[in-house]
Amino acid sequence: MAAGASKAKKAKKKHPKAGTRMEGAEMVLQVLADEGVDTIFGYSGGAILPTYDAVFNFNQDRKEKEHIRLVVPANEQGAGFMAAGYSRASGRVGVCLVTSGPGATNCVTPIRDCMADSIPMVLICGQVPRPAIGTDAFQEAPIFNIMSSCAKHVFLVKNEDDLEATVRSAFDIARSGRPGPVVIDLPKDVQQHFGEFKGEGLLEFRGYDQRKEARAETKLDRKDAAEFFKKLKKSKRPLIYAGGGVIMGDASEELRKFMHKFKIPAVTTLMGIGSVDTTDDLSLHMLGMHGTAYANYAVEDCDFLISVGARFDDRVAGKVADFAPKATEIAHIDIDAAEIGKVKAVTWSHNGNAKLALTSLVKYGKDVKTSFSAWNKHVKALKKTHCLNYNRDAELIQPAEVLETMNEITKGEAIVSTGVGQHQMFAAQYIDFKNPRTWLTSGSMGTMGFGLPAAIGAQMACPDAIVVDVDGDGSIRMNIGELETMTTYGVNVKVLLLNNEVDGMVRQWQNMMYEERYSGTDKNLHQKDFVMSAKADGFEFAKRATDRKKLKRYMEEFIAFDGPAFLEVMTDKDAMIFPMVGPGKNYKEMIVGDFMVAREPEEEVEISGIGETSMF
Repeated sequence: MAAGASKAKKAKKKHPKAGTRMEGAEMVLQVLADEGVDTIFGYSGGAILPTYDAVFNFNQDRKEKEHIRLVVPANEQGAGFMAAGYSRASGRVGVCLVTSGPGATNCVTPIRDCMADSIPMVLICGQVPRPAIGTDAFQEAPIFNIMSSCAKHVFLVKNEDDLEATVRSAFDIARSGRPGPVVIDLPKDVQQHFGEFKGEGLLEFRGYDQRKEARAETKLDRKDAAEFFKKLKKSKRPLIYAGGGVIMGDASEELRKFMHKFKIPAVTTLMGIGSVDTTDDLSLHMLGMHGTAYANYAVEDCDFLISVGARFDDRVAGKVADFAPKATEIAHIDIDAAEIGKVKAVTWSHNGNAKLALTSLVKYGKDVKTSFSAWNKHVKALKKTHCLNYNRDAELIQPAEVLETMNEITKGEAIVSTGVGQHQMFAAQYIDFKNPRTWLTSGSMGTMGFGLPAAIGAQMACPDAIVVDVDGDGSIRMNIGELETMTTYGVNVKVLLLNNEVDGMVRQWQNMMYEERYSGTDKNLHQKDFVMSAKADGFEFAKRATDRKKLKRYMEEFIAFDGPAFLEVMTDKDAMIFPMVGPGKNYKEMIVGDFMVAREPEEEVEISGIGETSMF
């Protein structure tokens, strides 16, 4: 060992509780505290009871500001999505604590949702004692087998001596590299075992540890940067395509610097919303199936597509062979090597941290002068001509106008969560997002019921923020029990319910592709009175808007209310979300509906000349 390393090891401060004899459950709580956890979302039960007892004892011995807050939901799925919302809004690892059997299986959907959207989360679930595993004991489920296919990693703690390191390693794995959820299946007898707390140490995973270290050391060198700028020099129409990896990698500031340094416009994926300020002149907003028409037209026109933290998802790339058809060069920066070239072949790539890569490109390109004025003028014209629009003369309230009204008040500063469906896409289109981690939605999994619990988690992570759950009548039913959780804990979330009395997105597909056979999507026969439900759950502000003339006043009162608030707006069930690129279609086949302007063939870009980029 080198002398410097030896000194560093000696200088490392010893944990104040190292050497203390502790119960396993106490060790779990101590590691959570060491990892900076301030909130746990979960539901108790027999197999996890020792750890819940440890939560109580941990808080009893400390000042209130040092407590680990315990939030008990109506359902474990709600707890999982609260932990996810907490993580998405804060960037910290969300924590969920549930019992065995049904408690754990109720968390399968949140775990898969986090895995699909690369969200760091740790789920600790109780398990029957080790001797009873495999005997179909009461509330036993094979969680290791069930979760292994949908989590980043799963631990079944068989050796009590590994417990402390296992919990610490779960956090390390959850947030390192491409983030994701980690599950700890924790037998009851391991929780009750007494042992010596070490205060340090991770489990060893030789291959994983080597890859993690190698990834951390991966830097964009001058040679790779020169190759990138060589391609940029040839380009006349470069376009940034930013995904959720920008946000998960905390690279939004670096992306914005890169955009403005080189004057390159940007489109974002659904998960990438907020990585670019949507009010920025260089922002073209969301691309893809329900992206803005001008974003999709820009993708059609660009000659150099620069993908950062995006994975060419089917809702973006559609017909892959026709995606970005004029792009002779495609660059891809991603933390996950498996994503590079997986869907679309690229001509330049960097497997590494987006924050570091973008910082390096700005550094190495400090003398690169770019203008792309003709391209930016073209893009600006696309935004003006092919802007979002809807039926502004409709008799019934339109979903888009509700969100436009909200946006006038929140001005792009609110944290917004959503359920899944039409309301989700309307929110993505018509609400501004000036900052990262202010748009929370279930992207890859598309999980109805996500919005309400995610908003609760987000508000607990960011107590001073305005947090709005934009939900649909179908989605909110999935986890409506969490309305009571809001009032139980005084969570200052605003629930904006767009009620069209149908499953809007599925009904739209039935309208367009199934000859208006509305099988299973009509909800107007249901008896749910959402406002009365909110009042029954303790909401002091619970109103319904059916009159357009009252919409703005109600919205202002709703956002300004000090405490949990519920506003239901009855909207037009025939309102459809456009633009729309049908499944397996290309952007040329995009449908813009009756109230937006489609592009004429002669409008397609023809920017010629020698280009406007000088290298140094």
